[in-house]
Amino acid sequence: MSIGVSGHQNLPALARARAEKDIRALLARQVGRVIGLSSLAAGADHLFAELLVETGHRLHAVIPCRSYQETFTGADLTTYLGLRAAAHTVTELDFPSPSEKAFDAAGKYVVEHCDLLVAVWDGRPAHGLGGTGDAVARARKLHRDVLITWPEGVRRT
Repeated sequence: MSIGVSGHQNLPALARARAEKDIRALLARQVGRVIGLSSLAAGADHLFAELLVETGHRLHAVIPCRSYQETFTGADLTTYLGLRAAAHTVTELDFPSPSEKAFDAAGKYVVEHCDLLVAVWDGRPAHGLGGTGDAVARARKLHRDVLITWPEGVRRT
């Protein structure tokens, strides 16, 4: 089973707690090893990847561009480096630097290579090309299963 993730980077505390609960429950129900696909973005991707590795599953990191590491600072950089090192497989896309086009391509890769997409998503349209709304729309178009996790009434800042 392969599970991909797409989600917001800035998660309100209630949304993060709900996502953690739902992802833990999903992973606990799986029989056999899961391959989890993530672009290792801050927020939802980090949470998913950490839980995946913690529960003994395999992480497939989908890196949007060669200089992706430069988009992180502080604790997010430390988490990114740790998760990238923990990844069983790494696919680095052929973009030189961060861009909406690179992030969109990474999202498409995740959706096209998963059986189920976990979307930590408030249901609102994407703020730019390659956002979570785009990933969910693509997953539905490709008839992938989609699990949306977000607490009712909680808004992103």
